[in-house]
Amino acid sequence: MAGPAGPAGSAAGAERRGTVLAFLGVLAFSGSFPATVFAMEGFDPWLVAIGRALLAGVIAAVCLKAARLPLMPPRALWPSYALISAGVVFGFPVFSGLALHLGASTSHSAVVIGLLPAATAAFAVLRAGERPKPLFWAACAAGAAAITVFTVAQGGGSLTWPDLLLVGALLSAAIGYTEGARLTRNEPGWRVISYTLVLSLPVTAPVTAALAATTEITFSWTAVAGFAYVGAISMFLGFVPWYKGLAMGGIARAGQTQLTQPLLTLVWAWSLMGEEFGLETVAGALAVLVCVAVTQRSRN
Repeated sequence: MAGPAGPAGSAAGAERRGTVLAFLGVLAFSGSFPATVFAMEGFDPWLVAIGRALLAGVIAAVCLKAARLPLMPPRALWPSYALISAGVVFGFPVFSGLALHLGASTSHSAVVIGLLPAATAAFAVLRAGERPKPLFWAACAAGAAAITVFTVAQGGGSLTWPDLLLVGALLSAAIGYTEGARLTRNEPGWRVISYTLVLSLPVTAPVTAALAATTEITFSWTAVAGFAYVGAISMFLGFVPWYKGLAMGGIARAGQTQLTQPLLTLVWAWSLMGEEFGLETVAGALAVLVCVAVTQRSRN
């Protein structure tokens, strides 16, 4: 029997392709926390947070010039790009980096950031006009509840300062993801993140130079590799399939693929860093992973 045809079949196919692309972005992002920890072995946390955007901005400028495109987007879109920049260029790296610096483990941080899909879905409703079904919201709420219980339990019954910083990180990312995906409906994803990074250079370049001159730097292979990863992959290459996937599959729906990120990050934390975590961490990650199947069965 022939597969679905017509607008409905095309829409379903686009959603599936969008989900696959979004997952490729999640796979790239899942290594961000371990790479940040490695980078901070040799670089100041603020230098890692801002310097990664400078590295990504240089790569973005080279890509735009190679494609013979202007280095600046239309002026009318500058407010949107400023919003993306505030979220993913400055907000998420600074908040998450400080949380890790203040003692949050990679595994704990990964599970807390599992709330990000729910936050992204909320901003998709507010900013992008998406309207998921009630089943979708029920699955989001279940995942959010599981992570909240996990976080409070590990914090001895209350939220810690690193937890609050991680909440700031996930809200920042949700804003940047939603606005970037909204622009990707009319512009290739790589251009959206490229313009965002290039517009941020007047801030990231002098701040990085000042931090490099005033903070202690200890070069090592792991620190340099970690810095290169968060700059080239977490801050640039990962956003190319991620924004395209959100635009194709729906910001709220395709964004739920990020519920797999905690489990992926746990794998990296264990295999690359030898980090140990208890059964409650695995249970918290598995609980939100179950929500992926539910959200992906729902339709906008």
